[in-house]
Amino acid sequence: MKFSYQFHNILGAVYKSGNIQFSHDGNTVISPVGNRLSYFDLKNNRNRTLPFALTSDIVAAAISPDSRLAVLAGKDNDAVLVSLINQSIIYTHRFHGSVSAIKFSPDGSKFVVLTDRSALIYHTPGVYLSVNPFILYRVYKVFFDSITCIDWSSDSRVLSVGSKDMTCRVLASEYLKQLHIYSLGAHKSEIVGSFFELNSLDIYTISKDATLNIWESDLDLNDLSILEKPKKRQIIENEEENDIEDNLHKETMEYEKQCKKMKECMINYVRKTKHFFNKPGDFDDLVSCDYHKQLKLLVIGFASGVFQLFELPDITQVHSLSISDQRIESVAFNPSGDWLALACPGVGQLVVWEWQSETFVMKQQGHYDSANCLAYSPSGVSIATGADDGKVKIWDTSTGFCFVTFTDHTSSVTAVEYTCRGDVVVSSSLDGTVRAFDLNRYRNFRTFTTPQPTQFNCLTLDVSSEIVVAGSNDTFEVYVWSMTTGNLLEVLSGHEAPVVSLSFSPVKSVLVSTSWDKTVRIWEVFQGRGSTESLQLQSDGLAVAFRPDGNQIAVATLDSQITFWDVDNSIQTGSIEGRKDLGSGRGEGDVITAASSSLSKSFNALCYSADGLCILAAGKSRFVCIYNVAQAMLLKRFEISSNRSLDGIDELLDRRKMTEFGSRALIEDKHEEDSSTIRLPGVKRSDMSSRFRAPEIRVSSVKFSPTGESWAAASTEGIVLYSLDSNSNFDPYLLDIGITPDSAIASLKRGEFTDSLMQAIKLNETSIILQILESTPIDKIESTVLSLPMPYSIKLMNYLTNFIESSRHIEFYLTWANYVLESNAIDFKKRSSAIMPSILGLEKAIKTRVADLSNVCESNRYTIEYIIVSSQLTANRNSIKNIDMSDKDIDMSE
Repeated sequence: MKFSYQFHNILGAVYKSGNIQFSHDGNTVISPVGNRLSYFDLKNNRNRTLPFALTSDIVAAAISPDSRLAVLAGKDNDAVLVSLINQSIIYTHRFHGSVSAIKFSPDGSKFVVLTDRSALIYHTPGVYLSVNPFILYRVYKVFFDSITCIDWSSDSRVLSVGSKDMTCRVLASEYLKQLHIYSLGAHKSEIVGSFFELNSLDIYTISKDATLNIWESDLDLNDLSILEKPKKRQIIENEEENDIEDNLHKETMEYEKQCKKMKECMINYVRKTKHFFNKPGDFDDLVSCDYHKQLKLLVIGFASGVFQLFELPDITQVHSLSISDQRIESVAFNPSGDWLALACPGVGQLVVWEWQSETFVMKQQGHYDSANCLAYSPSGVSIATGADDGKVKIWDTSTGFCFVTFTDHTSSVTAVEYTCRGDVVVSSSLDGTVRAFDLNRYRNFRTFTTPQPTQFNCLTLDVSSEIVVAGSNDTFEVYVWSMTTGNLLEVLSGHEAPVVSLSFSPVKSVLVSTSWDKTVRIWEVFQGRGSTESLQLQSDGLAVAFRPDGNQIAVATLDSQITFWDVDNSIQTGSIEGRKDLGSGRGEGDVITAASSSLSKSFNALCYSADGLCILAAGKSRFVCIYNVAQAMLLKRFEISSNRSLDGIDELLDRRKMTEFGSRALIEDKHEEDSSTIRLPGVKRSDMSSRFRAPEIRVSSVKFSPTGESWAAASTEGIVLYSLDSNSNFDPYLLDIGITPDSAIASLKRGEFTDSLMQAIKLNETSIILQILESTPIDKIESTVLSLPMPYSIKLMNYLTNFIESSRHIEFYLTWANYVLESNAIDFKKRSSAIMPSILGLEKAIKTRVADLSNVCESNRYTIEYIIVSSQLTANRNSIKNIDMSDKDIDMSE
């Protein structure tokens, strides 16, 4: 089994904080998801999360006009320079204050960063050659409160900066004669947005109390002239950032004195109009806004979830719509102005609205609470997830979008499972119900209940999906229902503590359950008998899983151990000590060290690989571990998140949060917005009623995909997907010195198709295999496949799966796959465990292409029918003309 899994995507979260924006082609929405950046391709219906990550949640992001660079800033004042071409971090920079906004100039030569009360103007990396890409150009420290918004003029020479001090200041990015610093007041609340008019110095300012002021300038952009040509500042080696800012601030003040001597040519602003968006008696706060300069459209978002669209400067309302009951944190127009993106962090919602047709282009909402469970469909095409918000969501693994949400549960969803056919999802919840959802009609068609109300912790289905079993949290019993009738068949008693995990044998009618009573019980469900065997554990049981062959079970216990048991003989066959593998992390409210806190951590989620040789384990930690079962050895450890905005990430004590009274997190201060209360023992997340809530990092569930090509983890940040990258590693097969790419191509030219294909498979070069397959004549495919040995046929199936997903020659590669399956049917059946991941991968690829093509064909059905009818009519007309011509020829001959 390969272990070169790499980060692939994040599901279950579409927006958390920061500003959203469109790409410069207008087809992609860029949204911060925690400490990562996600791209939502609206044209191709794809969602992907970039592989790099910051050390804290992203609060501000800006992309250069040429879409090559991006500057991202996090909550911990760290900023990174990112290359969007190779999707990697180039440089890391730390600011001395919290960053509120970043924006590139229209010409791409500069970008401005707003930190606390300072506006820092930098040269865009690449303009000057320097070891430090962040070359500071100008500094403005003229604000009396935190800065909130920024906008550039069309010529990239003037800035409009709004602040919480209720003023908007017009700043010069160049040394201009007519302008240095101009302050605009007249607002009674903090400034939310300030925007320049296109090719003008006129400004629109919008404040939090929903007030709009229109300011008219007496000068145009062409009237501005440079006082002196800016010189490139000499960079002093080892010069501190504070010294650079102070020196540049002094230069700015000296320049201001020079400007004051030329009062006769200074710019002047006059307020032209004042407008109130709130109706009389309405006190809804305005929290976000954006302005499209070409179309002169202004969109404003309120704390009540309402957004309004206006046409300026006449202030004519175009639309008003409510998309949520939570605040709209960020809004953005696409470059053409046709689409409008809105983000609500309270419910994790991201919406793209086409205002002209009044339709949704995209409407995605993730779990706004921690994800508790997940399950892959039998084909691996989709993933079902459940969370504390009581919702069950189904996600497409290829597109990354959620295509259905079930909201029937009224409390936290604790487990989800697919049936064997993949057309039904079953979920359990703390509301005392187990529900079955039909994925064809998208409805809840069956609800399983108990005579006495109880909370369900776990769920499992038998191989045929005819039996539904759930474990209770308060009655300590296991309930068995019939999927067909919905009747309660049996109640299994014997546990003396909450039942936390269940698992059915894949090949036998055996059910195992584990509980906090330090036992694992084996049940013969179909024979109507009670517990046939009870296995004694050393500590409380937390999770149990069957090996795919049904001969072994793995049990995770509270003492951080994974024990393996032979089900038939009821004996322990091995164990793994995972206490040190889980890693250490210190919470903000912890009074013990990270090393001591790691003693209380344990695994609470287990999953076997498809071949049963390895097991995936995770728990209340940021790490997911893969172990070899036979050798009881750690093979690889994956770090799910390095986001310090989550609690339990740091391993060392943060001295900046320490005071003479102890940790700042333990001190209750009613006037401090970022204070927190002491977390009670046993709770899984921070107190929702506290003023500051830092979610605790944990992994609630892990699953391997049926194809074995990927695995997923339900964590605090969402559903994190890891997949194998076949192009990143050179992995030859039975390679010797005489096999080279040239020899494979030479065999192909000689017409030795089987030999050339075997050499290409040994080289594991995708491009050569693709060339040989497409160069093989169709009438030679069957003979080539029949001559391939069995191991090469299995590897060829994996290549065909990838080619079917990406190639336009679908029928050609399906022909290859058909011959491979027909010629090796008997051998594949004997090696079903080894070939099953490849078969499931092929099924997933075919279903994906069928879905894509069916949508295209359905949308073009009437066009195709019109073309067919038109061609038939044309053929009929031509035949009639030919008959008429032949009749005329006959008449002429007569």
